[in-house]
Order: sequence, then structure tokens, then C-alpha cells
Amino acid sequence: MIWDIIAFALQAILAFVVSTALFDALHWVLHRWESSRFQLLRTFSSWHWVHHKFLGLDMQINPAYARANIWFHILPEYLTSILGTLIFLTIFPWPPIVVVVVIRTIMLGMTLKEEGLDYNHMSMARVGGQQGLLWVDNNYHAMHHVYPHNFFSSFTNIFDLIAGTSCQIKGRHFLVTGASGAFGSAMVEKLQKAGGIVETAKSGIDFAPGNYAAMREKLERADVLILAHGAKSEDAWNANYVTFTDLIDLFTDLGKARLAPPEVWALGSEVEFHGDMGMAELKDYSASKRAFALRARDYYRSDALLYRHVVPSSFTSPMGKGAMSAATAVSIALFFIRRGFKYVPVTLTGLAFLNYFRFRYFQKPAADELKPAE
Repeated sequence: MIWDIIAFALQAILAFVVSTALFDALHWVLHRWESSRFQLLRTFSSWHWVHHKFLGLDMQINPAYARANIWFHILPEYLTSILGTLIFLTIFPWPPIVVVVVIRTIMLGMTLKEEGLDYNHMSMARVGGQQGLLWVDNNYHAMHHVYPHNFFSSFTNIFDLIAGTSCQIKGRHFLVTGASGAFGSAMVEKLQKAGGIVETAKSGIDFAPGNYAAMREKLERADVLILAHGAKSEDAWNANYVTFTDLIDLFTDLGKARLAPPEVWALGSEVEFHGDMGMAELKDYSASKRAFALRARDYYRSDALLYRHVVPSSFTSPMGKGAMSAATAVSIALFFIRRGFKYVPVTLTGLAFLNYFRFRYFQKPAADELKPAE
């Protein structure tokens, strides 16, 4: 009996998830048709854009489009999802399919009652930095209305995970530190190729510990701050901890009045997991990186910013030979970032995956993670 219930539930969940993904795929297609050379396809796309007039780029509801939104978005979404659900009658028994249809119909009724308003479609003064990965919450879906050519998933995030449409790059302003280094220079190149607008900042010239006056204008222009500078031995504490946390805190403060949360990608290291391993040359580097990881966990959990922690295994750079090129490391990082990952493992050793559990759950301050004595 218990196995029958489990099978029933799994069949219903699969039907719901797949039928949702089918509409999300149609949603993506409608946006692609915006620039089609065929007038009919552009017309279909324009019908969908009524939904973005109902809940605009400013995340404010326009009641004038409420009825049009029902006809051109809500009902097509419902019918597409129902069709996708009924397809499962060819492989599953009818009871779980009926349950999904009933649930979707109830959801439709509730949305119609509220004239198109629901948990994911309401006015917002500010989009929060805490956004779902597998399941779509209101902050995640709000990003689609701020950046309409990404974030297509509606209930489950299957489509965006497959398509890599969980991060807007084209047209956004990126500020990259450490752009003369291997990782930073490769990141600048790939972002520019993807249509990003990239500005750079150099440690010791644009900023220094306790001196960030020259960074304010650059930070105010940036949508995304990418911290790729650092040091392995000389002044590792200031390079890997002090300037990282100071820049993130300043960027977050400057962006607290923005509609979309300020976004930060910060370069961590697998040394967070294995420490200095008794090697004197890694002691300062390990202490600074582990101390930053402890602060980074707070950023990761904060709603004030969207924080991504990038943890690579060694890559080839002026610091030494690595297991992969910096360009490969950046490509892997962007693969995960485009899919909405906030913890970004870039690894051939697998240690970055294991470090996820330490980063999220097992970090605690220790003597070797405090500022080294002067």
C-alpha cells in the first residue's frame, strides 16, 4: 500500500514538473520570437509582452492590463500546462493526472479571483537576494520582470537549469578586480564576448585597505562586483580578507536602494577545505581565505545582496602551475552561475564539492583564522 502511495505521488510530481517546464519552454520561445523575421511570430510575442506591461520593469502592477494579462498570459499558461499534463495519460494511470489537473485548475481560479495577482506577481519595492534554485520563489521570478530575457522558470527551475538562463549578462555592468591576473583577465574576456559591459579596478591604484574613495563611482555604476584579486603570500590578509569584505560591504550599502539586489561574485579557494596542510608557505594564505569564507557565509545568507562564492581548484596563473587553465576555470564558473548557483564549485579534484558542506554548515572561528599578529 505504501509503495502505491509513493508511486502515485511521484507520478503526480513528475507530471506537474514536466508540464510546467513545457510552458517555460514556450515562454522562452515567445521571447525569442520578439525579433523574428516573421510578422506572425512577432505578433504572438507581443501578446505575451502584455504580461510584462501588467507587471513592469519597475516591479509595479499596472491594473490597466489586468484583463489583457488574463487572456494573453494566464489562460495560455494554464492550457499549455494542462496539455502537458494530459500527455502523461499515455504512460501513467489517470488518478495522479486528475489530481494535477485539479490542482492547476484551483490555482487558476485563485489567480482569476485576484485578477492576475499571486505570490509571484505583485508590486515589490525591492527584490531580495535570497532566491530559490530548484523551486521558484517571488524574488527569483521578480528577476524575470527586471531582466525579461532570463529567469523563465515559473514553478520549478528545471527549464532555467537546463537552458542556463538564470543570470543576465548582456547589457549589465560588471566591475572586475584583479583583471590583470589570470582568472580576472579571462573573466573580463568572456563577459565582454557575452555582451557584458565591463569595467576594471586595480588593487593599489583604485583601492587599498581602508581607502576606497576612488571606487565609489565605479561601484555605483556596477550591477555585479567580481572580486578576483588576491595574494598567496605577501600581505595575504589585506588582499584576501580586508579588501574583499570592505568592498562587498561598501557595494551592498551603495546598492541598498536599488530595485534589484547588488550582486557579488567572489573568488574563494579549496584551501578553505584542506587548510595549510602544515605547509608554512600556505599558512597566511589559508588563514585569510578561511576567514573570508566565514564572512562569506553571512553574505550568502543575506537578503541584502545576491552573493556567489566561487571555489576553484588550482588553475595556472602567475602564482604557479595549476590543474586547469584560468580560461577553463572561468568557463566552468559561468556554466554554474548561468544556472543560478550561489555556491560555484570549479574543480577537477572534487574538493570544492566537499567544501560546500563546510562552507554552509561546519565553519567556526579558529585561532588560525584570525588576523595574524603584527
